[in-house]
Amino acid sequence: MPSLTITDIARRAGIRPSAVRYYESIGLLPLPLRANGRRRYDEGVLRHLAIIATAQHMGFTIAEISTLLHGFSAETPAWARWQMLAKEKLPEVDALIRKAEGMKQLLQASLACDCLTLDACVAALQAGQRC
Repeated sequence: MPSLTITDIARRAGIRPSAVRYYESIGLLPLPLRANGRRRYDEGVLRHLAIIATAQHMGFTIAEISTLLHGFSAETPAWARWQMLAKEKLPEVDALIRKAEGMKQLLQASLACDCLTLDACVAALQAGQRC
């Protein structure tokens, strides 16, 4: 019988017990067995949590992670799942990078600002001119 508590699992995965309960409630984790009304897990749940954490680090949403785990036929290999989702996610990440680069340029330009008013500074920055 599984013997790990929700606290054990959460500690080992580096997350809060509430996250484990949430992942269960939305179907990302299988429901655990219960002993005396308390959740009991086996070590396998840690593999599920590692998949979820990795996908989150890659920028996948909960819905995308659900697709990764449950949106394919059982015969679909892991590599095909990752590739399909990655192909959809990469343009999104490229757009975020472009946005961040634009933000960086504006911030760098603002470091050289010697305008007397915010209006003048904003006008110069929007025009792509030095303040």
